[in-house]
Amino acid sequence: MKTTQKAGGRTRAVIYLRISQDRAGAHLGVDRQREDCEALAERNGWEVVETYIDNDISAYSGKKRPGYRRMLADLDDGAATVVVAWHTDRLHRSPTELEEYIDLSERRGVNTHTCQAGPIDLSTPSGRMTARILGAVARHESEHKGERVARARRQKALAGEWMGGIRPFGWGVPTGEMRKVVDRKTGEETEVPALDMLKAVPEEAEALRYWTDEMLSGSSIRSLVKWCADKGITTTRGNPVTHTDMRDMLLRPRNAGIAVYRGEEVGRGKWEPIVDEAKYRAVVAILKDPARTTTPGASPKWLGSLLYRCGRGDCTEYVFVTQSGGRRFPSYRCQTGHGGGRRAEVVDQYVEDTIVERLSRPDAHELLEPAPEGVNVAALQAEGEQIRARMRDLGGLFGAGQLELGPFTEGMETARGQLEGVTRQLARAATADPLVGLVGAPDVRAAWKALELDRQRSVLRALVEVTLKTPRPGRMPDGGYFDYDAVTFRWKRDPYLSSSSS
Repeated sequence: MKTTQKAGGRTRAVIYLRISQDRAGAHLGVDRQREDCEALAERNGWEVVETYIDNDISAYSGKKRPGYRRMLADLDDGAATVVVAWHTDRLHRSPTELEEYIDLSERRGVNTHTCQAGPIDLSTPSGRMTARILGAVARHESEHKGERVARARRQKALAGEWMGGIRPFGWGVPTGEMRKVVDRKTGEETEVPALDMLKAVPEEAEALRYWTDEMLSGSSIRSLVKWCADKGITTTRGNPVTHTDMRDMLLRPRNAGIAVYRGEEVGRGKWEPIVDEAKYRAVVAILKDPARTTTPGASPKWLGSLLYRCGRGDCTEYVFVTQSGGRRFPSYRCQTGHGGGRRAEVVDQYVEDTIVERLSRPDAHELLEPAPEGVNVAALQAEGEQIRARMRDLGGLFGAGQLELGPFTEGMETARGQLEGVTRQLARAATADPLVGLVGAPDVRAAWKALELDRQRSVLRALVEVTLKTPRPGRMPDGGYFDYDAVTFRWKRDPYLSSSSS
């Protein structure tokens, strides 16, 4: 920082300006402070050698204020002996910061003058007491304001109103009117269409319903992300949908018309739900299931990768596809690395033919899992709401000091266990059988071919366990060299079929 001493020995002063919230980005609050501070310096004959600005930064929040920290460093270097601020609360709302400032002022002989509270003499006990009292009052005002804001936001959430922020995928129909917004970086004002956040965007709502149904039918998040890329569907910011985006959108309670405040469900929103609550709860149960496994790295490209089992000797490990070892064709090999491989294309085609043949039989409908009997979805949802209300009550009692830690923890653990049971029941009621859509199809093979690979793998996982045993050497009875009898099937839903290749 450059400082100059003009003739006549004028006192060097710096000005500090800060405004907590500048949502428009227009710096109007800072500019008003600047005018008053410069006028005060002019009346006292001080030379303003630098002005420090922290715009849209709260002193109470604890966020780093670069302008303020730079001012302290310059004062410590002797750049000025007077600090001019609009009010003491522009400088500090934290007792810790105030004590640091008092210490610096004493060491460097810095005087503080404000437009609203007058001079603050930090060199005397009474002046320091005044500064501390003003700081305590300012902090009280900040805390009180924070409570008012939090209370207002909670009331909005309880009323089911939109809390603001980034437009959630699925909602925000243009109203036909325009509203003004200001770019916080450039300060430029533009007009954008006003949105009705209680109404669903039809094409986005349809996508949410499709994703939900696909997840309940066994699809993966990875396949839904690919679907979005193929269809040109983006986030509300116009970015490609990532794995994290998709998971967050599926887990959003708003999809089912549920209002949330600080991560807790607080009731029903005013908007119409896009997704049935039972289906939403089922998707949550699927995605948050601790036993859920995801495939690391690249997505599977073969039907049986890490689903078929090795049957060489006593081995029961899973197999995967590799072209290592100079082989001309991709082959299924055991994860342990022992034994030979089986040509992946031939194995997968044989497994596909076998599944399609079984699902084409007249009795294929017997393979469908029966719908859960006696599952009252409405009652389960009501029970879940009661459990969540009890958890909220427990939290309130503990926060108010009316409940000890032990009973609070025990009560919360019991409630979580009960809620997990309810959620699993809802998931069981809403999850679709992977075989639905194949059984009874006019052309089962065409229906199978129309499925994405992860859906085919879900059918395989639900219907049969395939094991690749050690093949016989030499030419087979059919004249070929592939031993189909070494590919065995254990049908999970068909007690009449044995563990054979038929």
